[in-house]
Amino acid sequence: MRVLIATVTAGGGHLAAAAALEEAWRSARPHDTLEKVDVLDFASKFYRKLYVETYVKVVEHVPDFYAMMFKKTDNHEDVRKATSFRRSFAHHTNKGFVKYLKQFRPDIVLCPHYLPLEIIGHLKSKGEGSNPFTVCIVTDFEAHAFWLEPSADFYCVAADETKGSLVARGVSPTQIAVTGIPISSRFSAKLDAQETRKKYGLRDDLPVLLVLSGGFGMGPLEEILTELDKVKENFHTVVVAGRNEELRQKICGQDRTHPTHIIGFTRNMHELMTVADLIITKPGGLTTSEALAMGKPILVLNPIPGQEAANSDFLLEHGAAVKVNRTEDLSFRIEQLIGSKKLSEMARSAKTLGKMFAAKSICDAVLAHCDKRSAKPVIDRAPFPRVESAFASRDSK
Repeated sequence: MRVLIATVTAGGGHLAAAAALEEAWRSARPHDTLEKVDVLDFASKFYRKLYVETYVKVVEHVPDFYAMMFKKTDNHEDVRKATSFRRSFAHHTNKGFVKYLKQFRPDIVLCPHYLPLEIIGHLKSKGEGSNPFTVCIVTDFEAHAFWLEPSADFYCVAADETKGSLVARGVSPTQIAVTGIPISSRFSAKLDAQETRKKYGLRDDLPVLLVLSGGFGMGPLEEILTELDKVKENFHTVVVAGRNEELRQKICGQDRTHPTHIIGFTRNMHELMTVADLIITKPGGLTTSEALAMGKPILVLNPIPGQEAANSDFLLEHGAAVKVNRTEDLSFRIEQLIGSKKLSEMARSAKTLGKMFAAKSICDAVLAHCDKRSAKPVIDRAPFPRVESAFASRDSK
């Protein structure tokens, strides 16, 4: 079987979701022909730069404008009316990916971003290409109307609430599986917290606050650390500055009240989360899902209106997080939380919500649904092995 995972560089979450799906599929079906691609890799450098940098700069510098556009476009009736235009625009601006699709001729396409859905939708409407079984994998806890591509054969979503929202917008319940957001198997690994502390030079006698800024290193890290300096309780701070090397070097040169460990981009987030007593972050879908899978309470700081606000609402409703809207309120809330019963309750709620094997669940659900909808059975169909045999021996690096 020929399988394609098609994503887009628009925030690190979509890339991480694609990597998790690739890992899960290859683990269980190593003989399938599988490729993972970034749609923008087939586009011109100008278009790629415009697509990626526009998103990052708008979110970082004019979040109110982003919020307005997010809300204005989140109307499924308006989006449905514009389906033909959106498909045509996506097709004509991504002809390199269209050519690749026609050459690769996948049987199944997994899409943890909506752009490839629009391109495939155009091809299906014109009767071009191989008409693959197309799966929409929503990477937030609420599905924006852009995810509602009529050509999608199947949806995999984060939670029952996400499914309910899609059903309310006209998607058949039989087309939706509640699987969770796909994360790496590393977040199911059982690590020794004490040994992991030693690896990073962290003290054994202090709670650890993990401060995250996302893959692009966005967010008010300096302001956060300034507020943490005001907290009277003792703790150790671990800060991940992402790919923003300039920011990492700047905050490394500053004196701190509490012992602070600052790193750049890392692929060992599961290790850092293992030792964390509280995670301070913006609530992106992937980061949130990783934290929940490891049963870690979350302090949401000033979420961007839009998908982050929706993710924040979900976490707060289920008791897995608290929210601070202004950085200057952070020190007060940290003093309230450290060592409190509330922190333990949040951790339990997080663990209940977590879906550490979501990537495997997606692959299972896709194959099962593909079999039911296919006119003929999928050749060389092999059931996914039990979780223990699929992931127990994986390297936790």
